[in-house]
Amino acid sequence: MIDLSRHESGIYILDAGYLRPQLAAIYLIVERGRVAVVDTATNACLPRVLAALQALDLSPASVDYVVPTHVHLDHAGGAGAMMRAFPDARLVAHPRGARHMADPTALFAAVRAVYGEAKAHRLYGEPLPVPPDRIIAATDGHTLDLGGRALICLDTPGHARHHLSLLDIRGGGIFAGEAFGISLRELDIEGRPSILPAIAPTQFDPVAMRASVERILSHRPPALYLAHFGRIQDAPRLGGDLLRLLDAQVVLAERERDAGPARGARLLAGLWAQVEIEAVRRGWRAAAESLHALLDEYLELNAQALDGWLAQTAPHERPR
Repeated sequence: MIDLSRHESGIYILDAGYLRPQLAAIYLIVERGRVAVVDTATNACLPRVLAALQALDLSPASVDYVVPTHVHLDHAGGAGAMMRAFPDARLVAHPRGARHMADPTALFAAVRAVYGEAKAHRLYGEPLPVPPDRIIAATDGHTLDLGGRALICLDTPGHARHHLSLLDIRGGGIFAGEAFGISLRELDIEGRPSILPAIAPTQFDPVAMRASVERILSHRPPALYLAHFGRIQDAPRLGGDLLRLLDAQVVLAERERDAGPARGARLLAGLWAQVEIEAVRRGWRAAAESLHALLDEYLELNAQALDGWLAQTAPHERPR
């Protein structure tokens, strides 16, 4: 049983089933019988993608491209397995991420260091290497031809330095990975989505993130396709909210810059205070305990990212 939904212009959203429903999306773009798979989630998700192709009367040989928006393992962990399953596909990655797709040893070592051996394998399986001659290191503006349909690679750092988004020329939508934040369906109010910044430890760059969000907005996309989770519209409103929340998180970080050993805990508490304000502003109906279940890990990662950013920057390096 797969959760596959169809949208305009041959775009399909497949629920990866990673950790819980509607957390991680895998996208299939289908044009004249040719397929691009955008984001792969983990090794365990390959059977879902194969089942989705079968449901669409397509074969593994129909896949021309596998495109992880960035090489974090909840987006690229299954890339090697999918490349083995799709004999004619090329893997498309940011130049900073391409080498990690050819040799994912360092990626997985970092995950093992965080989660331990057993949990790392349980979450992701062991990522498989992709032959270098099957990898396209796509720089900004690189165009993919999918059955005559142009997909333009956009360099969109901020969440990670190795983040690519894809502009679909046919429909105008953008596959934004985590460059445009996350939008959780549990927080929708009568179909109206909310947005939250997606900041990650080690490579968070608020100046670059703001520039990437503004660049995405400059294309006036009628729809955005987010890794977490799904298709959203009303990009101008959501972009404004995203930039406002990003700036608020940076202000929080600067306020706690000199907090010493308590800084991590104070950042996390401050992020929860911001969520509580946003819950009132947006009218989120989830009870407090439900919000904690939904956002605990997300906010812990954000707190780590802010703490790491403070450790690497001086006070004057804040965004405008």
